[in-house]
Amino acid sequence: MDEHKWSHAFKLDPDKYISDEDLERICESGSDGIIVGGSSGVTFDNTIDLLGRIRRYAIPCVLEVSNREAIVPGFDHYYIPFVLNAQNPEWIIEPHVQAVKELGTIIPWQDVSLVGYCVLNPKATVARMTDSRTSLDAEDVIAYGRFAQHLLHCSYFYIEYSGTFGDMDLVRHAYQSFKKDGDMHILYGGGIKYPDQVQQAVTVSDTVVVGNIIYEDIRAAIQTVKEVKTT
Repeated sequence: MDEHKWSHAFKLDPDKYISDEDLERICESGSDGIIVGGSSGVTFDNTIDLLGRIRRYAIPCVLEVSNREAIVPGFDHYYIPFVLNAQNPEWIIEPHVQAVKELGTIIPWQDVSLVGYCVLNPKATVARMTDSRTSLDAEDVIAYGRFAQHLLHCSYFYIEYSGTFGDMDLVRHAYQSFKKDGDMHILYGGGIKYPDQVQQAVTVSDTVVVGNIIYEDIRAAIQTVKEVKTT
């Protein structure tokens, strides 16, 4: 599995209800993959339950590791979120170190990627939990991205607006700078509901991540796949 080839991904939250019918539509939609993760309420039980349901289908599935209690074996790959603009040090390195301390001997390192996150919606749960510095301009985001790429050697950089549609001018400026620098893969997530938003997001990222709309309007969510693939 090569997530660098993904142009569209759905993000499913283990703490949110999705019917078997809607899950089938997501998994058979033509999306490149599913990211499983959430900012709160994610447990081992609800994560393994969701994975088991997804495994009825052939779609690749990645776990975004939000807490060590919810680490479930059997995913195709694991994203370790590194919130670069977090101001609470407990959310920068300490959770990762504790996870490695407890699970280091059994972690399939070849299936793990450190992902640099830049959280830009101050109202998002993840922003509040990590005390993220969200009042950033494009040059700030570029600096975080370069730090992630060149010092942390991240292959992925996630521009996360989580729940609201982002400032596309800011994201575009950052994306264009990243592409001049090298081949770091850029993911965008946040507030995508309408075709014009999908079309904008496609031009400023390598992978468009669609999440909340799944639980609000499944038809609109499925339509985002077509919009990404044809833009």
